[in-house]
Parts: sequence; C-alpha cells; structure tokens
Amino acid sequence: MKFLKSIYLNNFFFYVVSGIIGFFIIAYFFPAIYNAVWLLLYIFIAFSLIDILLLFATNQKFEASRSMPDKLSNGDENTISITMQSGYSFATSIKVIDEIPVQFQVRDFNVSRKMKANSKIGFEYNLRPTERGEYHFGRLNIYASSPLRLISRRFIFSEGQMVPNYPSYIQLRKYDLIAFSNQLFQYGVKKIRKLGHTMEFEQIKEYVSGDDIRTINWKATAKKNQLMVNQFQDERSQNVYMAIDKGRVMKMPFKGLSLLDYAINSTLVLSNVILKKQDKAGMFAFSKKIENRVPAERRTAQMQKILENLYNIKTDFFESDYGRLYADIKKNITQRSLILLYTNFETLDGLNRQLPYLKGIAKNHLLVVVFFENTELEELIDKNADNIQEVYDKVIAEKFAFEKRLIVSELMKYGIYSVLTKPEDLTIDSINKYLEIKARGIL
Repeated sequence: MKFLKSIYLNNFFFYVVSGIIGFFIIAYFFPAIYNAVWLLLYIFIAFSLIDILLLFATNQKFEASRSMPDKLSNGDENTISITMQSGYSFATSIKVIDEIPVQFQVRDFNVSRKMKANSKIGFEYNLRPTERGEYHFGRLNIYASSPLRLISRRFIFSEGQMVPNYPSYIQLRKYDLIAFSNQLFQYGVKKIRKLGHTMEFEQIKEYVSGDDIRTINWKATAKKNQLMVNQFQDERSQNVYMAIDKGRVMKMPFKGLSLLDYAINSTLVLSNVILKKQDKAGMFAFSKKIENRVPAERRTAQMQKILENLYNIKTDFFESDYGRLYADIKKNITQRSLILLYTNFETLDGLNRQLPYLKGIAKNHLLVVVFFENTELEELIDKNADNIQEVYDKVIAEKFAFEKRLIVSELMKYGIYSVLTKPEDLTIDSINKYLEIKARGIL
C-alpha cells in the first residue's frame, strides 16, 4: 500500500494514454491498423514498468531536508533553504512542493529542478510573516522522475516542523551593528550636539591644565590652598520605559503588519540601544489593564526577558484605559523616567479625552507620545483629483492630516514631546528621539 501511495502519474503519461485511446477510436473505423495500436499499447505498458523499476530499485536513494532559522523575524524576509541529494545513477527531473504554514495562505508553491546522477543541489525561498506566534510547516514533498517521465516517485521529508515567529530580531541585529558606527547617518540616526551639563558628581581633584575652569570648587580650593575642581561623569542608568498601547486603535494594518507589531519591533530594537547606552530598559503593555511588565534594569538577561514578553502581546480590541495607565505609572515608577508611549490618535477629540492623564504622567516623568501618520491619506492628498468626489475625498484627507499636526502642537503646549512617524520609519525615528533626549540632557 505504501508503494502504491508513492507512485504518481505525470502529465506525459496521460498525454500518451489519450493518444492511444485516440488511435483505438481510429482503428474502429480503419481495422487495418488495429494490431499496430495494440502493439503501441504493449510498448507503453512495458516502458511504464521499466520506469517504475528505475525509480523504485532498492539501491536508488534520495535525501532532502528543509533548513530554516530557529525563529522567524516578524515583518522581515526570512530565508528557507531546501537541500536535495540524489542517489540515482541517472539524471532525474525533480518537482518540489513544500507545505508552507497556513498563515501565509500559499497554496501553489511549486519548484522544478533538473538533477544529474549522484548529485546534490539546493535552493532558497523567502517568507515574510506578519503575525507573531507558532508557524507549522507540513511535509516537504519531492517528486522524482526518470528520463522516461511517465511515472513519478514521491518522497516525504521534514514533516511537522514548527518555528516560532518573534518580533523583528533581524532589525535588532542590524541596528546593533550600526547604532554606534560611522554609518549612522546613512540610516537616519542623527548625531546631535550635546548641550548643558548632563553630569553626575564623581570626585574633587587637583586642577590640571585643560580642566574646565567653570568646575573649580572654591571651598575646596580655600582649604587646600591650591586650585581644586569638581570631576563629573556622564549620567548613566537612567530608566527608560516603552509603554505599548494594545487597544483597538493599534490593530490598523499597514503593509501587512499592524501598528501594534510595528511598535513591538521598535521596542525590541530601542531596548537594545538603551542598554548599549548604559541606561535601564523596561516595558509594559496596556489596554483595560497593565500587562507584560518588565521593570527597567540593565542585567545581562534583560533583552531576553523583553523579547519573551513582546512575543506574547496581542491586541484585545478594547478602548485603552489611560486612567489605569496613569495610576499604574504613579504607583510603580517612582523615579523620574523617560516613557515612550506607543499609541495612535486619529483626531484632536481623541487626544483631548486622554490629555488629562497624559499631563498627569508628564508632571513626574519625561513623556514622549509616539503615534503614526496615515500613509494612505498622504497618497490620497498627493493624487490629482479628476472629479467632484475625488475633490471631496482629498479635502477630507487633508483635514485628517492637519489634525495630526495639531495633535503635535497640542502636546507641545503641555511639555509633552511627540514623534509623528510613518509606520515603516518608526524604529529609526524612535532611536533618533531617544538619542536627542540623551544629548540634550532633557531627562
């Protein structure tokens, strides 16, 4: 039974069968060719049996495997590799059908290759997942045909492989390499001149040529009867929290990813930059309640802890409770911290409903509200209007885009910083804002 399940008839087989049936029909009207048609049928059956013997001979072997990362990177191109080793002593035609996870809805994956005798080949293809969670691969089906190409033998490999899809660790690696290199400007990460004294006192020492005379400690100078200066070091280990709104406003999709997933990817990358800058990184998500909390720390395992919590964040489709957010921050974050709030406001009225809570948070912390431009509206605004309906659509789109800029101005009035960004630029713009705040010593 297993042997029969491995036999598949190629298209060429059916073409030949159709031709033979056609000849039998012709022979019905021309009996003179009747014996020749039967001879043709016997030859076809003989070739089919020879094809089966070639493919199923006991000394012929075929191996294949699917190679993929330990985890997929959400929103990025992930490479899947297929490797095949032919043990046949003749050239074969190979057809590969890989059963891709259901999340991709790819039902026509089909790759054909030619393989020489006793050879090894491989190929790669890319998958771009847009949902976090577990991705289950099915069978890797290989159909091998001999030069006769009448029959195919099916081989099954790598059945039931599962790989988790995590927030974008590919972006994490990329920015880890460039965040402190001379290539920063190529990726939009700006170098900002440092202003003021964002310093912590370290010690009093004797003045040496080149010390800043503004740091002279006159009391110590009088006691020692020689110039003494205060020595400072850069402020470090400041608390930075990423607060992710997982309410229904963050379910809006852009280029296959939801705003929530863009925020999650940005949080992972930014947390790594924060830790590299010797600050403490923490995060939490909120909607009706506060969840996925990671206190701000600078431990070795902090990135892994943040990654595991980001992996489990899902939207609950509720309207987020900013009153609960304000109360939780007031209770649990007692030290002044930088809080980057990933959310989205489409209208000024939407902001005004939550503004009292944002103002309350900004009294004790440095609050940065990160929200999104509607790129589809921008495309509508840039498009030329050809009729009255398109004129109306364009005016409404411009109104919504203008309200986004009003939201930035309204937040600025109350000392709340903001980042208005396109979803695809979120990571770069968030890093820029953090580096700007560090350089200007605002925190």
